[in-house]
Amino acid sequence: MFPYMDGETGTGDLLSVPVDANPGDIFSKLKMAAMLYLEARTSKWAITSDLVYMNLKQEVTPGTLFHSGEVSAKELIWEPAVLYRIVPFWEVGLGSRLTRLSTDIDARRNVFPAGTEEVTASGSKTWIDPVLITRLSADVQQKWLFQFRGDMGGFGIGSDLTWQLQAYAGYRFGKVFQLTGGYRYLSVDYDKGADAERFVFNMASFGPVVRFGFNFLNTGNK
Repeated sequence: MFPYMDGETGTGDLLSVPVDANPGDIFSKLKMAAMLYLEARTSKWAITSDLVYMNLKQEVTPGTLFHSGEVSAKELIWEPAVLYRIVPFWEVGLGSRLTRLSTDIDARRNVFPAGTEEVTASGSKTWIDPVLITRLSADVQQKWLFQFRGDMGGFGIGSDLTWQLQAYAGYRFGKVFQLTGGYRYLSVDYDKGADAERFVFNMASFGPVVRFGFNFLNTGNK
């Protein structure tokens, strides 16, 4: 993935810190990242597992409240799901999105009438969001692959709201290998607790994605 990030994060009594990063910013600060998607399916049912991990540092976006600084974040997202095929091209399903996030903030805040002060904070949270899923897909002559997937969840159980859109097109080179490209947009709005216990993560992560895949079983239609 070539990710962009746009939003804000904050812990404790610290005001939320804005983050606005492009792929160049993220890759220059990236320590480690991984994405792994697994799917097992029959003609009617599919079980999926989507794992994303990212460890990065990003400079604070200067503005009215903050002069400068840095945000470190470790993010783990795991989404298992079950889908049922209603018609050949349309599936619906249920899943859960587990998010494990830890942040460290070291910034300088603007103070009136002129000057700055140093503020630091750190915190971590783990929560689970139920998600409702829909997926449209087409396999043209068992060579060309097209897929659109959308989900929505949270509903205050974990985050206030989370939603995601994914769209891919690809080509299957044989029974084993396939290559797809597309776009992914994931939005999370999490704001829980008060005063020293408050944790805020209101963030959109989005960008182009390239996926190299392996098929372990027969890819023919049933």
